[in-house]
Amino acid sequence: MLLQGNWNYPTPIRFGAGRISEIADACAAVGIKKPLLVSDKGLASLPITTATLDLLEAAGLGRAMFSDVDPNPSELNAEAGLKQYREGGHDGVIAFGGGSALDLGKVIAFMSGQTRPIWDFEDVGDWWTRADVDGIAPIVAVPTTAGTGSEVGRASIITNSVTHEKKIIFHPKILPGVVICDPELTTGMPPFITAGTGMDAFAHCLEAFCSPHYHPMSQGIALEGMRLVKEYLPRAYADGADIEARAHMMSAAAMGSTAFQKGLGAIHALSHPIGAVHNTHHGTTNAVVMQPVLTFNRSAVEDRLTAAANYLGIAGGYEGFYNYVGELNDSLGIPKNLTELGVTDPDMDQLTKSALQDPSTGGNPVEMTYDNTLELLKACF
Repeated sequence: MLLQGNWNYPTPIRFGAGRISEIADACAAVGIKKPLLVSDKGLASLPITTATLDLLEAAGLGRAMFSDVDPNPSELNAEAGLKQYREGGHDGVIAFGGGSALDLGKVIAFMSGQTRPIWDFEDVGDWWTRADVDGIAPIVAVPTTAGTGSEVGRASIITNSVTHEKKIIFHPKILPGVVICDPELTTGMPPFITAGTGMDAFAHCLEAFCSPHYHPMSQGIALEGMRLVKEYLPRAYADGADIEARAHMMSAAAMGSTAFQKGLGAIHALSHPIGAVHNTHHGTTNAVVMQPVLTFNRSAVEDRLTAAANYLGIAGGYEGFYNYVGELNDSLGIPKNLTELGVTDPDMDQLTKSALQDPSTGGNPVEMTYDNTLELLKACF
């Protein structure tokens, strides 16, 4: 089966093996003539990045790259990237990499023509309307992992380096103008990154599916996204060169990000502050807290997850689904709890307060309070 196609949902996507060859044409489609490729330190010197820069240079687009991106990118990374962008006279961004590089690349393009500080555009009420729309540069997104789905998202997660809080920077025009999803770019992911990013995609689909908000389109996308992860994440983990599994995981990642328009929940409300303070891998953190959150939400999601289990071919209803998550985590080498993940000497009070301030709480099917969130957090250690 040829897993290739052009989609326009929720933005133009060129999907299929080898389609990175279209990078220059993708830039032309959104009017970029002098792009800054934003990647991360780990990717900067890898063959897939060098080959992409070669394609850009051959097309007369230069080979400028910014790669000073932390695993949890901060406003300091954004300021450094903006400096290079402006000094280089660039007119658009190619966001190239995993969630960190995608998020930062999108923010650099967004902030390139703004005069207000980045925190003025946090996803609060209508703060996004403060932006100068003419000051947002075009974006081409090229994911090299299969997890966050940031390539089809209208927001970026940026860590405040002073308060150690993850903030969601939102604007409709942060959504990239063209996305190239080439599964060949993901074959070099090591198994632990394949596992963590894959579980991030699963968490997005799971939380969107369980969110109480009304959004039937997202509901369907979330359910099928979970199925793709169930079928293909174990294969991608076992054999990184399995291009069919890599392709389906790229689809699942984009589906999860599209689906969570319907809402996220306690998994992300916990993992955002934990990652910001303790610098843990986001997707892996999601996987670690997933079973405690399922228990926390059971009263509200039992029937829904029983239906999901039936669709996914998991016996035993809700209990079967819960056990499946534990078995999947074990098979992927996910730590058993946050202690095993390396979270030591946590400030439980502050983590609880930060979780309650996270926008993801609004999509959790059980209301989160200080007391029950503190108990949930304790259950994750």
